[in-house]
Amino acid sequence: MAARLGADGILTELRGAVGGPYPFGEVSIWVYGTDEPIARELLLADEVEDVFADPLDDDRVGPMTRAGRVGGNARQLLAVVALVMVLVLSVAVAGRLFF
Repeated sequence: MAARLGADGILTELRGAVGGPYPFGEVSIWVYGTDEPIARELLLADEVEDVFADPLDDDRVGPMTRAGRVGGNARQLLAVVALVMVLVLSVAVAGRLFF
């Protein structure tokens, strides 16, 4: 969001857990009070465009689709479940080998 606003000339300040190269945890984006209405309008316009965007259009440049922000699609969920199962099984097998 900060990059999107910055692309339109709105200065932003990130606050929160932003000490490293990747913000991790709760992060808030601050803008000057005079820029707030414009920032809200830009972000709202992006949300509206995302609703009508074709999710299969690979040439689309812009913010992630809502599915990407909320938690992904079914294939990603299946991959996470499979990874957790592999980890649980490997811990169980390792426990039997060492005890």
